[in-house]
Amino acid sequence: MSFLAAVGRGTIERAEYIGGLTIQFWRGVAAAWRVKPFGGNRQRWRSTLKHMAVVGVNALPVVCLIAACTGLIMALQGGAELRRFGAMQFVINLVAVSMTRELGPLITAIVVVGRSGSAFSAEIGTMVVTEEVDALRSMALDPIEFLLAPKFIAMMVMLPCLTIAASAAGILAGGIFIYFALDMGFQLYLRAAMEALVLRDVVSGLVKSIAFGTIIVHVGCYEGFHVAGGPEGVGRATTAAVVKSIFLVVLADLLFTGFFYFFWR
Repeated sequence: MSFLAAVGRGTIERAEYIGGLTIQFWRGVAAAWRVKPFGGNRQRWRSTLKHMAVVGVNALPVVCLIAACTGLIMALQGGAELRRFGAMQFVINLVAVSMTRELGPLITAIVVVGRSGSAFSAEIGTMVVTEEVDALRSMALDPIEFLLAPKFIAMMVMLPCLTIAASAAGILAGGIFIYFALDMGFQLYLRAAMEALVLRDVVSGLVKSIAFGTIIVHVGCYEGFHVAGGPEGVGRATTAAVVKSIFLVVLADLLFTGFFYFFWR
């Protein structure tokens, strides 16, 4: 195969993948309306609550632990450099702003990709291999509404909540370093951290979390729906879901950060 043919085939495959994700996204949005708690299908809503517990509540300890370690590491690294300039007080701004804008949403998304994105792909892929998805279609049940929509709603609700918890954990952990480095009381540290934040910091982090959640659930489900090759295909789809989700999350983070930097200062 020539170089141009390989480039053309790769471009077509990626365009087809993006098109498939886009179609699935709009079908998922339309199906999510039918899963609403009042007037919607009660069985779908119970499934949504179950996924909220799995995606959000069960992930809360590990997300907060990783975010707290990251916040403390950032305070230590920032303090090591800022001490040379006599600007240790700016460590508070560094930790508060970076955790809220950037690291809180990103850490949460990566943890949820490993926990839930892979699980979504494996669950749906197993149903495809065992022909359960075909059975749903034969009973006139839409697999998007039955399988994807509850996961989509659960992710949209819980990922921003996890992001807030992760940002708070990182900021609180940074207070440990400030206490020993500057002998600053915890209440004074929290007041300084809140003064360093503006509404734009919080909003940008929440907007990123919603975008990341959309990517995670749709990539995971898309890979599961397109499993081929039996049990080995499920393993390949799960791996692809994790790798592609992390790549798209980081790419989306770059695009949102650039947008907020140039157009919302």
